[in-house]
Amino acid sequence: MSEVFEGYERQFCELSANLSRKCTAAGALDGEQKKKKLSEIKAGLEDAESLIRKMDFETRSKQPNVKAVLLAKSREYKSDLNNLKTEVKRIATDNLNPSARDQLLESGMADTLTATADQRSRLMMSTERLNQTSDRIKDSRRTMLETEELGVSILQDLHSQRQSLLHAHDTLHGVDDNIGKSKRILTAISRRMNRNKWIIGIIVAVLVIAIGLVLYFKLSK
Repeated sequence: MSEVFEGYERQFCELSANLSRKCTAAGALDGEQKKKKLSEIKAGLEDAESLIRKMDFETRSKQPNVKAVLLAKSREYKSDLNNLKTEVKRIATDNLNPSARDQLLESGMADTLTATADQRSRLMMSTERLNQTSDRIKDSRRTMLETEELGVSILQDLHSQRQSLLHAHDTLHGVDDNIGKSKRILTAISRRMNRNKWIIGIIVAVLVIAIGLVLYFKLSK
């Protein structure tokens, strides 16, 4: 479901409930007070129409399955708005003279005197929808918080894995250093062994020459 649509929906439900209360109050007023209240109601109806247009616009970009649900809600809210407009017209007829009122009653407006019951019914429906919208918003917020907590947990796990990798890298680096040191030591030992071989060879050669000279001088006497 669209969070933007739900925001418009919540605003419409609040506005619809407020307009229903104002219609009820306007029915008990007379004269200038009633005209002023009706002006406020008409301004609210314009705001409600603007919210419905915004809901329609938001619905256009949604997937078909979501779009169908949102369109059904939008049609329902349009029907509520039309009922409110009809109610305002009924309340406004109280300002007409008796002959004009009689003509309206004869043309099918005889149910004007029962408007209060309709207003209460619409107010209850608007309040119920407002509560449902509030519950959906709470569910969305709870889901968002759960998602955020899951994201934090994943980030913590990734941080822990990163620390483990860095520790393993440091360990491998230390092993590489030890291998390098061992290689240098073995190279030094190899050089010493080669040098010792040369020294031993030279000593043996000198001894052989010395022995040869001694034998030569003894045999020549």
